Amino acid sequence: MSPEDVRKELSEWLDANWDPNRPLIEWRNILVDGGWAAASWPEDSYGRGFDVRQMAVVNDVFSEKGIVGAAQAGPRRLAAETILAHGNTDQKKRFLRPILTGEHAWTQLFSEPGSGSDLAGASTKAELIDGKWIVNGQKVWNTSAHHADWGILVARTDWDLPKHQGLSYFLINLKQSGVEVRPLKQMNGHASFNEVFMTDAEVAAEDMLGTEGEGWAIATTTLSIERQGFARGRNQRSPREAKEGSIYVEFAEELAIANEPYSWYPQREGRPDLVMKRAMDTGAINDPVVRQEMAKLMSMSRAAQLAAKSAAAIRKAGSNEVVPAGSIGKLGASVIARQSAHVHTMISGADAMLSGSDSAEAGVIAETLVSVPAISIAGGTDEIQKNIISERVLGMPKEQRMDTGPFRDIKRN
Repeated sequence: MSPEDVRKELSEWLDANWDPNRPLIEWRNILVDGGWAAASWPEDSYGRGFDVRQMAVVNDVFSEKGIVGAAQAGPRRLAAETILAHGNTDQKKRFLRPILTGEHAWTQLFSEPGSGSDLAGASTKAELIDGKWIVNGQKVWNTSAHHADWGILVARTDWDLPKHQGLSYFLINLKQSGVEVRPLKQMNGHASFNEVFMTDAEVAAEDMLGTEGEGWAIATTTLSIERQGFARGRNQRSPREAKEGSIYVEFAEELAIANEPYSWYPQREGRPDLVMKRAMDTGAINDPVVRQEMAKLMSMSRAAQLAAKSAAAIRKAGSNEVVPAGSIGKLGASVIARQSAHVHTMISGADAMLSGSDSAEAGVIAETLVSVPAISIAGGTDEIQKNIISERVLGMPKEQRMDTGPFRDIKRN
């Protein structure tokens, strides 16, 4: 279907079906049934198999008409695309629709106190007892877990295999008595993350994604999707020029809840968008040393944007090299954030340490400086990304490992 045909068909379909006073979930179910909620997905998974050119038209039409689309905010995308890649027909049928309609919110249950970037070192245990998986353990740094309905979980099902081979991947219902969620307070004042404790929590046998022992391979899909997000940034907005109608009220409430944990993420990325304004306002633009560092930052930012577009084009052409591409984007985002924080410090000087309404950019600069370190940790540390790039992109030899053999014999925290 040509882009022109896509525009015509979608416009006519929206004109015939859109009602701004429908309940939000009712409208999204209509979208799913029409194949417009996730048109890039395969036809047997609520989509139309559209390519990037066709999807650009779809997004434009929704934006131009100010029409609410499928639910996207929060970790839903991580869950949806992982299920899309590895789920069976029954799992796709049960889980993908409520993700698109917004009926299910999700969180990611990967990191643990003793295994952060070393995900394969996870020690949360899952045992098959009487036809159900019984899960015991602790996860940490779980965004949006405090209002999630479901979680994507990596847990150990075999302690006698090497650590990468003994993991399995589960879809766990968080609304059960065996799951406790506790918020974590950050040094920038926000509380986006949580600790999740599982005590004899249950997972139905049919809610294992893939087969037993495939957890590591499936987790790399999720991590690749997550790392690509660092290069893209977050830009979930209400439809352009939102009009009157109850559906817009519901959508605004949904976005407020889903996006609240991410309110400080622009600061985590270093706020390079404020650099020129700050330099002009303070007169630092006249300092040749500051200008040189600003030029370096802007060059890096533009290069990262071009690299992200190139990686997206390669993926659309059918390449499976998504993990290295995601790692390059993730590492680039860390470097840019640190350079941006460095420039902000040069511009603001001691004022960068002040917070409150009368400080630099009403405290945004101070919040940026204490938030930037997080981007070099979240989604896998810079060191992990460098290992992936060196081994999978540059073809360098792997590091010698000291954690081979049965997992139960490996020393750990």
